[in-house]
Amino acid sequence: MANVIKLRKGLDINLKGKAAKTRTAMKTADEYALVPEDFIGVGPKVVVHEGDNVKAGDILFVNKKFPEVGFASPVSGTVTEIVRGDRRKLLCVKVKADARNEFKDFGKRDPKKMDGKAVVDALLQAGLFGYINQLPYAVSTTPDAMPKSVFISAFRDMPLAADFDVEFEGNEEAFQTGLTALSRVAKTYLGISAAQAQGTLASMKDVEVNVFDGPCPAGNVGVQVNHLDPVNKGEVVWTVDPTTVIFIGRLFASGKVDLRRTIALAGSEMADPGYVDVIVGQPIAPLLQGRVSGQHVRLINGNPLTGRQCTLDGYVGGHTSEITAIPEGDNRDEMLGWIMPRFNDFSANRSYFSWLLGKAKEYVLDARVKGGERHMIMSGEYDNVFPMDIYAEYLIKAIITGNIDKMEQLGIYEVAPEDFAVAEFVDSSKLELQRIVREGLDMLRKENA
Repeated sequence: MANVIKLRKGLDINLKGKAAKTRTAMKTADEYALVPEDFIGVGPKVVVHEGDNVKAGDILFVNKKFPEVGFASPVSGTVTEIVRGDRRKLLCVKVKADARNEFKDFGKRDPKKMDGKAVVDALLQAGLFGYINQLPYAVSTTPDAMPKSVFISAFRDMPLAADFDVEFEGNEEAFQTGLTALSRVAKTYLGISAAQAQGTLASMKDVEVNVFDGPCPAGNVGVQVNHLDPVNKGEVVWTVDPTTVIFIGRLFASGKVDLRRTIALAGSEMADPGYVDVIVGQPIAPLLQGRVSGQHVRLINGNPLTGRQCTLDGYVGGHTSEITAIPEGDNRDEMLGWIMPRFNDFSANRSYFSWLLGKAKEYVLDARVKGGERHMIMSGEYDNVFPMDIYAEYLIKAIITGNIDKMEQLGIYEVAPEDFAVAEFVDSSKLELQRIVREGLDMLRKENA
């Protein structure tokens, strides 16, 4: 029987526009693009030229510091453009898809008969190794340090996040094969929700299954690492998105780099929210045609708390599980402001009368910050929604002041920016906590390089 871990701290934010569990068949696009920005911590170096013909699985760019870590083309076709920004920063590599969609054949392999090094070599060869992240630093991992454990969270509980059960349907064998492959590298933990405890995920083999029962962010893999196998200085833990596990499973089962995935189109400004089958690198605009209209809409590549703002010119990223649309809020004119009872506004501390309507009420929240940055007050409000054994407020202060010793003592190696998403939402000081944590992690990474 799976181990059940109950968490009491956190906050569920019930937003309007959840994706209905219906899937739209994949529509192919003329052009795809792989975006290095989707892989945190990677300094990209292009290894193809405009006009080159590539197959699905051929490497488009590599990590400069670790050139053995490459990133594979999602489709076959012709490299049409290498897009660069300021100071020649690589923005994306575009591939015009052909009608054949040929795959590079890496050969079928049985991960049960392989050791950890053979699994890692196979992932490096196929350009999938960079899809694996790590703690510390919450970046794309590198092959210079093997992990003491591997963590996968198979449920997402951020507001409007995609339900992995929808994508899992039809990919059960690939997911199990991916878990088996990862288990050859190090002990592997699979986190599921209480609602998934009676399903197929609870019976996955070659892993330790743990049920996390509690409010958001219980689904964050960093929270699960903190409760099961905390990261100390000098240690490495892999954190793997469940969709990446499917990619890995397909590689060993078919010998091909198959980057098909299912993402949610959600949000109060999204007409007919649901799920759509896509390929990594697919343009966003055709996916949202007829679903998002009008101005004053904030498009987010990801969920409202941890995603990044995007436009219709963007692409489905390597870790994109949902695209959301919420009101921008720049055209709102609120009569009498805070003095109104606000039955339709969400409050984490019952400041509005909306709490009388119960937890089932869905809210339409816009992208406004509603206030300027203020002095940080040690009120304990982070701790109420932060389910990790870490003094969150003191850690944030240490990062702001650049106190490296304090950062290490307060557990910065255990956290990722997304772990502070809910704390950022409730923060009365309006600090950009995720940005602050990212800067702190980058500082430590540079210091320890």
